[in-house]
Amino acid sequence: MLDKAHYIVVEGPIGAGKTSLAKRLAERLQAETMFEQAEYNPFLSRFYQQPERWAMATQLSFLFQRIDQLAALGPISEERRIVSDFILDKDRLFAEQNLSPDELALHQRIYDSVKPAEAPKPDLVIYLQARADTLMERVHKRGLEAERRITEAYLQQVSDRYTRYFYQYEAAPLFIVDAGKLNPVDNDDDFEMLLSRLRDMRGYREFFGYAG
Repeated sequence: MLDKAHYIVVEGPIGAGKTSLAKRLAERLQAETMFEQAEYNPFLSRFYQQPERWAMATQLSFLFQRIDQLAALGPISEERRIVSDFILDKDRLFAEQNLSPDELALHQRIYDSVKPAEAPKPDLVIYLQARADTLMERVHKRGLEAERRITEAYLQQVSDRYTRYFYQYEAAPLFIVDAGKLNPVDNDDDFEMLLSRLRDMRGYREFFGYAG
């Protein structure tokens, strides 16, 4: 599967390690990258301080950022490989988490109006699963000021929504990684084992949770 995939997305909740793994994977595959740019969302730090006030602005800022990145991506062909750390369709996951019912309805109308008619479809999605306490530990470890107010309860809610979302996901082949037991970002053996399993992947959905 890995050798035939030209558009690969690494996804997962905050702190799962998706961007770090995507960077390492892109380096190994000599691929181009397309990463979510949270540092350029002017509302994110305010959202973590006052979620109800800033949720809509934060959500829309991310939505238009992702759309702009996809528009600038250009066609994906056999001569190009792309590794990204987001899929556009997960936008509703956070919208449902953070917006009021009225805001969610408005967000959906905006999303339906601006979503690209022919957004590129991933050839492979790697979903990193981890428990909320593990996510919390990793968020604290990286020490980003904008994330200082994130709570474990919020991470649990986000993690649960990711689980439900990918339980029903059928848009692309899905490789689920237990990122609580495996650390392909920092552990070379885990990373090489991940690559081997991805190359041998034959089904549309597989789970990788063995660490040794």
